[in-house]
Amino acid sequence: MTEIIADESRIDKVVSGIVDFKPGGPEALKKLLLDAAKENKRLRVKLGVDPTSTDLHLGHMVCIQKLQQFQDLGHQAILLIGGFTAQVGDPSGRNSARPPLTSEDVKKNAQTYLDQVSKVLDLDKVEIVNNADWFSKFSLTDMLRLAGKVTINQMIAKEAFGKRLDEGNPLFVHEVFYPLLQGYDSVELKADIELGGTDQTFNLMVGRDLQKAYELTQQHIMTMPLLIGLDGVKKMSKTSQNYIALNDSPEDMFGKTMSISDDMILDYYTLCTGALKEEISEVAQRLDQREHFNPRDLKVELAMKIVEIYYSKDDALKAKEHFENLFKKKQIPDDIPEFKLDSEKSITELIVEAGLAASKGEVKRLIQGGGVKFNGEKVADINFKISKELLVSLTDEERVVQVGKKKFLKMV
Repeated sequence: MTEIIADESRIDKVVSGIVDFKPGGPEALKKLLLDAAKENKRLRVKLGVDPTSTDLHLGHMVCIQKLQQFQDLGHQAILLIGGFTAQVGDPSGRNSARPPLTSEDVKKNAQTYLDQVSKVLDLDKVEIVNNADWFSKFSLTDMLRLAGKVTINQMIAKEAFGKRLDEGNPLFVHEVFYPLLQGYDSVELKADIELGGTDQTFNLMVGRDLQKAYELTQQHIMTMPLLIGLDGVKKMSKTSQNYIALNDSPEDMFGKTMSISDDMILDYYTLCTGALKEEISEVAQRLDQREHFNPRDLKVELAMKIVEIYYSKDDALKAKEHFENLFKKKQIPDDIPEFKLDSEKSITELIVEAGLAASKGEVKRLIQGGGVKFNGEKVADINFKISKELLVSLTDEERVVQVGKKKFLKMV
């Protein structure tokens, strides 16, 4: 039998970065892990993923890395592929129904998920299950019996459902079944702990309720923060086009990480690198002293760590060299002021607001004389607009406005 490890630094790593642990909070989690080590009890830790597309991104990996940390302590990591639930579609946080997927789509996507997850998890030691294995055998009678374990009142308490009804938007019956199906997975698997993002709290709690209804020990639930995407506003997602994909090249992964704002460095260190508590505290201290320290150096370290996790140290070094060569090629100084773009602006408005020119008339003359550049290219149109959507598609070194030979501004 696998030995359950009681190493406090590794346990602290598991506890680090979580939003909540129910019931009892983070201290209850620490006690649970220490008690499990004393009794050499292997906890069953479940993470469900619906393979709704082909690519994973760093936002997905927040929970997957946490699952790996449980695995590192000797506990049983369970990766549940939602082969059935992906065809229903998780309604969490949505104001409209998800488009349906075919079983063929789900099967293809699931294989790509496993290929990518293997960069972090030792799949030989992971219990990989697919909820299509049991739900495809469910009869109408079975489904009605399951539905009889919860009330409509409970389902409507879900924020996404209540909001849609309040706004007069349609709520389909199959969507109401989604939390019920996800919850039953925990019954089938006899999970001790289930992981999920904060947007999954309701679904995870339904799992506890159903386990109680089936007279099983109720699982604990652990919620993780949602990783904010490159735009600094919305959660990382393919829909918002603000993500770093696991299949990005090392150079793109490095460059996109360098494009995050300084305010996001600590979150990315905490959620994307698996850093220990002491290292995260050190990063926080360095950020507090940013008047004596260039945060760009921290971003370089962060980008190196992220690339190394999904590729190798050698690839990370090459990506760093590639990034620095781009800066030198464009002759952009390392330490340039940043401008936070809150809404779409014309290049003329932006330059005046940032104090790089005294008036719009001066900017117009500069543009006409070829003295204004964006992303290394001369701007010819005085009405050229820069939007947050445009910035998300660019790397850090590409978001630079240059006025004349010596004035630079980085858009964030």
